[in-house]
Amino acid sequence: MSIGGDNDLHRASEPRPVASPVVLDRAWIAAHIPHQGGMCLLDRVESWNETTIVCRANSHRLADNPLCQSASLGIANGIEYAAQAMAVHGALLVGTGQAPSAGFLTSVRNVQWNRHRLDDVDGELVVRAERLSGNEINILYDFSLYSEGAVLLSGRASVLLDAGGK
Repeated sequence: MSIGGDNDLHRASEPRPVASPVVLDRAWIAAHIPHQGGMCLLDRVESWNETTIVCRANSHRLADNPLCQSASLGIANGIEYAAQAMAVHGALLVGTGQAPSAGFLTSVRNVQWNRHRLDDVDGELVVRAERLSGNEINILYDFSLYSEGAVLLSGRASVLLDAGGK
């Protein structure tokens, strides 16, 4: 893990919003992922498609953010924001009426951060996750957090799905 690196925003094709009869806001997110109360960090889904999701969050500025330690929200907590975006993506992909498989973050790689904290970021967080590969057991995502055009954190994450509780 390193501080610094380039500020590439992982600009593959930007996902287009998918037409949805419901608003994909914090209430919808909390109803579809296991993170509840203050641990539901995302405010809304901005756009998504089969491979990519973009979410927005403002919880990094809340004094009662459950991830704060000693009144500070360290940059490594951005991985949890990305993991929640991945969970939301999984919920969206399974569709209405189906429960997504539980996912477990098994590793993060090539993590680069360009600052030390998230709680001192004035702007809204943009959380982007792109599914690079996967099957019914494992998924590999590329992720990034940025605000006002600046990359704050980026990396890759491997997710193990609990397919049928096995």
